[in-house]
Amino acid sequence: MGIDPSTVVPWSADWMWSLPLSVITVVIHVIGLFLIRQRFDRMLLQAPRGRIRFLSMVFMAGTTVSVTILHGIEAGVWAIAFRLLGALPDKKSATLYSLNAMTTFGHSGTTLEGHWLMMGALEALNGWILFGLSTAFLYAMIQEAWVRMAHVRAGLD
Repeated sequence: MGIDPSTVVPWSADWMWSLPLSVITVVIHVIGLFLIRQRFDRMLLQAPRGRIRFLSMVFMAGTTVSVTILHGIEAGVWAIAFRLLGALPDKKSATLYSLNAMTTFGHSGTTLEGHWLMMGALEALNGWILFGLSTAFLYAMIQEAWVRMAHVRAGLD
């Protein structure tokens, strides 16, 4: 079961679609992280001293959910592109494929049309970038929460 060479489109089409999609999803991600960060700052600046630890834990849980939603939205952007290109037959398979590619899970059995295979690999690369941004963000937020809690314990706030 190989790829029919007559149906292969040059990989330039994959790159022409994938690069803008990568930029769009990174912009969505950065804006989303910025908004989460703003909420964190407002919440902790207004928090009573005795509630900083509890609110930090609640906020980290909410941040995790928010970042997961961001990844879902970004996978949805790719899924829409796959549907527009006819690379996948329906919305459900496009969404499943996109989440599989973005997370590099890849075990759903859903595959792109042969001439769009490179686009799937490029989405996986985009997923690595997005998950790297999320990891760095979550790490920074945890570090800041610990610093704020330490300041409260030391009476510096």
